[in-house]
Amino acid sequence: MFRNAVQPWHLLIVLVVCLLVFGSRRLPDMARSLGRSMRILKSEAQALRADDGGRPQGGGPAA
Repeated sequence: MFRNAVQPWHLLIVLVVCLLVFGSRRLPDMARSLGRSMRILKSEAQALRADDGGRPQGGGPAA
């Protein structure tokens, strides 16, 4: 049903609509902000994994 749901021309239409809605001046700032946010999220997720590395996976006390 959704095997070929996203075609290249669908992406082109989405990009054109975004350009019309946000304008050409605002799009680079939004992309830069999104990249920074993704970088922060990735580093925080890696820090959480590093913190949980020494803990047992049970979560509760052993009976």
